[in-house]
Amino acid sequence: MSSGLGTFAFLADPDSPLREFAPLLGYNSSKAALNAITLIYARELREAGITVNAVSPGFCATDLNGHTGVLTAQEGGAHIVRQATMPDCPTGVFLSETGGTIPW
Repeated sequence: MSSGLGTFAFLADPDSPLREFAPLLGYNSSKAALNAITLIYARELREAGITVNAVSPGFCATDLNGHTGVLTAQEGGAHIVRQATMPDCPTGVFLSETGGTIPW
């Protein structure tokens, strides 16, 4: 489980619509570290046929964001299940809640 707020693509883009969240140092850096670990595991386990990916549930209304998210926790969970169970999923990618990928 990750967040686009931990991607270098987001952190390097001064014009990102999410730039107001850039100062969330603890959250963003922990997600960036998680993304790095995901890529390391994906590379190490690829030959064994094990798929390792990051996935974003989307901007869900939770205590963390004062319930300002646009998705319910149930909707975010449904996105995760859909991504985790899709056939022929590539490994070493960051899956978005919309079914595409997010740049690292």
